[in-house]
Amino acid sequence: MHSGVRSGLAAIVAGLTLAGCVPAANPDAAQIRISSVPGPAVDRPVLPPVEPAVEGLVPGLEGDDLGAYLAQKVSWDDCGGGTECADVLAPLDYANPGRRAVTLSMRRVPATREPRLGTLFVNPGGPGASGKELAARFERIGLEQYDIVGWDPRGTGDSTPVVCYGPAETDALNNLDSSPDDAAERAALIRGYYAFGASCWEHSGELLEHISTTETVRDLDLLRQLVGDAKLHYLGYSYGTQIGATYAELFGPNTGRLVLDAAVDITDDSEVIQAMGFDLALGNYAQWCAQRSCVLGDTKQDVLDAVTGLLDRLDGGALPVGQRALTQSLAVTGVAAMLYGGTQAWPTLTAMVAAADNGSGQPLLAAADSLNDRNGKGAYGTMFYAFPAIGCLDTDQDKGILDADATWAKDQQKAPIFGRYFGPDYHCALWPVRPAAPLTIRGAAAAPLLVIGGTGDNATPYQQAVDMAEQLESGVLVTYEGEGHGSYGGKSSCVDEIVIDYLVEGTMPADGVRCR
Repeated sequence: MHSGVRSGLAAIVAGLTLAGCVPAANPDAAQIRISSVPGPAVDRPVLPPVEPAVEGLVPGLEGDDLGAYLAQKVSWDDCGGGTECADVLAPLDYANPGRRAVTLSMRRVPATREPRLGTLFVNPGGPGASGKELAARFERIGLEQYDIVGWDPRGTGDSTPVVCYGPAETDALNNLDSSPDDAAERAALIRGYYAFGASCWEHSGELLEHISTTETVRDLDLLRQLVGDAKLHYLGYSYGTQIGATYAELFGPNTGRLVLDAAVDITDDSEVIQAMGFDLALGNYAQWCAQRSCVLGDTKQDVLDAVTGLLDRLDGGALPVGQRALTQSLAVTGVAAMLYGGTQAWPTLTAMVAAADNGSGQPLLAAADSLNDRNGKGAYGTMFYAFPAIGCLDTDQDKGILDADATWAKDQQKAPIFGRYFGPDYHCALWPVRPAAPLTIRGAAAAPLLVIGGTGDNATPYQQAVDMAEQLESGVLVTYEGEGHGSYGGKSSCVDEIVIDYLVEGTMPADGVRCR
C-alpha cells in the first residue's frame, strides 16, 4: 500500500459534507481511527464536555458488586392484550456496576397451565429487534406452562436505546448507492457511514461501548435470577442464537433448555456469508416463479434477469415515489425483505417487481421501509441504529476501509447477486468504538442445546447451523427442509413438535433429524 492512500482517505473522511444531505462531522469532535491505512492513527470521536443524555441511562445502584441489582423486585403492570410489563436496572459496565445503569424493559405472557415450568425467555434477533414485541405474538400453543418473557436488549426498543441522528439524515444515508460503481459514489458512501457513526457517538456516548452480546448475556442471567428461575430456558431466532450460544459459554452450568433457531455464524472465520443465503433464496424463488410461467419469465434465469435488470436500471436513475424515490439500494433492501417470508411471500415479491417494472415503486419501497424499521411517518425505530452499533461492537472491524473493499470483492465471488448489491461494509470499518474482546464459544459446561437450521434460509445460511451444532459441545442439530428465515412457529409440525417436546419434557431428538 503506498503512502498516498492515507492522505486521500483523510480528505474523504475528515470534515466533508455528504452532498448537502448529511451534516459534516465536527473535525474536532468526530474523528476516527482507520487502522488499515498507513500513517498515525486518527482518534475516534471525542465526547462533548457533557456526556449526552440518553433515555434510561441512570446512576448505578449502590455497591461494588451486583448485590443491589439482584435485590430488585420485579413489579409487573398490565400493558394490554393479556400481557404484563416491567422495567429493571442493570450495570452499564459490569466491571464498575455502581457508576451508571441501563434500563431493561420486559413483557410477560403469564403461564395458563399447571404445573408451571418457569420462564421461557425469547429473543427475535436483529441485533436490535424487540423481544417485548415477540413475546406478545409468540406461538405458545403447547408451551402454556411457561411464562413467556421477551426483553428489549440494552441499546434497543424500550430499554436504554442507541440514539443517532434524525430521520432526514437517515433517509439520506439509505438513499446512497451501497454498491458504489466509481470513486465518487465510494467517497459519498464513506462520508455517509463516517457521519452516521459520529452521530451515534455524539448522541449515545459511552453506551456504545457497552452493548455487546457478552453484556446482553450478562443482563439475561440477571433477569433469570430476578424472575426466580434456577436455570435459563430460552428460545432465540437468528442473532438470538448468538445470545443463546454466548450464554452457554459464559453461564453453562445455568443452562436449562435452549432452542437456537436460524443459527448464525459464531466462528468469525466461516467461508459462508449471509449474501450466499440470499442468493440461494432468490434462486429458489426464481425457479418457483418460472415453473408457474410468472410475469417475470419462463425460466429461472429469465426471472433472475428480470430482478437484476430492474436493480441495474435503478442504478442509472431512481424511480420517483411521491416525495421520495426508489433507489437501487432501497430496491435491493425491498427484495431482501420479501425473501424473509419464504414461499408465502413469493407471489407478493413477483407483484412488487412487476409493479416497479411498470413504474410503480411504492410496494418495493414499503418493503424496504419495513426491513429498515421506518414507519409511515418517516421515523425510524431503534433497531435501525442498534443493528450496526451492536454488530460492529461484536466484530473485528479494525481492519479498515481497504480491507472492506477487498472483502467485498471476495463476497461477489461467493454470491454474485447479493454479494455485489450489498456492497462493502464501511459501517464497521468506520465505527467510532473499538470492538469488544473476542470470545471463543464452545459451551463446554452447558446442558444439551437444540440448534435448528433451514436449508432455504435467506438470512442465516444453513451451513451456519451445521457449524454451530458442531462447535457447541452439547449441540444437537435439527434441519428444516424449507424456505424463509426461522423454523419454529407454524412452518413445520415436525419442527414444532420437536421444540415443544424438548422445552416441556426435556426430550432431545436424535442429532441430524430432518423435517419437511
